[in-house]
Amino acid sequence: MLSYQHIYHAGNTADVHKHAFLSWMLARLTDKPKSLSYIETHAGRGGYQLDAAEALKTGESAAGVARMLAGFAPDHPYRQVVEATRARMGRDSYPGSPLIAAELLREDDRIHLAELHPQEHAALRGAVGRRARVHQADGFALALSICPPEPRRGVLLIDPSYEIKTDYETLPRFIAKVHRMWNVGIVMLWYPILQDAPHRPMLRALEAAGLPGALRHEVAFPPVREGHRMVGSGLFLVNAPFGAAEELARVEEMFRSLGQGGHASDQ
Repeated sequence: MLSYQHIYHAGNTADVHKHAFLSWMLARLTDKPKSLSYIETHAGRGGYQLDAAEALKTGESAAGVARMLAGFAPDHPYRQVVEATRARMGRDSYPGSPLIAAELLREDDRIHLAELHPQEHAALRGAVGRRARVHQADGFALALSICPPEPRRGVLLIDPSYEIKTDYETLPRFIAKVHRMWNVGIVMLWYPILQDAPHRPMLRALEAAGLPGALRHEVAFPPVREGHRMVGSGLFLVNAPFGAAEELARVEEMFRSLGQGGHASDQ
């Protein structure tokens, strides 16, 4: 399915949850001199303009980055990347995860980005330039084709649209297979928390797999508009890096302090 475009949702509350942790993790990993690999299965166009007609149509960034960015300390990697993107691309710009990776990773780190949508793929190439290897390919197939990557140290970000409903069934098997091929890799899966909770069987399968360093974190927030089904954001990590739980707790506390909700209960 090639209909999904993240511009309608860029900078929303779920993006803040996901991108704040991703930024912290990449900054932490680059504290060590050893190079690393970054792989992303559903990259999107890389960067977004929040004053674009598509973004304004939903207005989701108003409750997300527009409201929440100031809650991060000036030296937090997420705030620094957003501000650096705005300085370079304009005050209404927002970095997707590919630009976050391109900003925080070093010249000797390797970045692999998959995006199947033709227009999004073309925009992604323009956004990251030669900084990354951009593949117009199915992200799951790409990850399996290059795992274990070189360098072996690194991160796989899985951030599908979930418009393909079988993703919920496919992901536990896919993640287990990736882990068998790349047992030192950090896997970061994002998933939406919808009112009818289609993520629950997926999480039960992931938790039953006994993957090492597994960490699950969820935040709840109100729907951004009437009829909107998303009421939270979730992350599932394999080989979670040291300090991840504490960082996610800090992000969750900021959500609470801004009245955006708190920990999402799995009812």
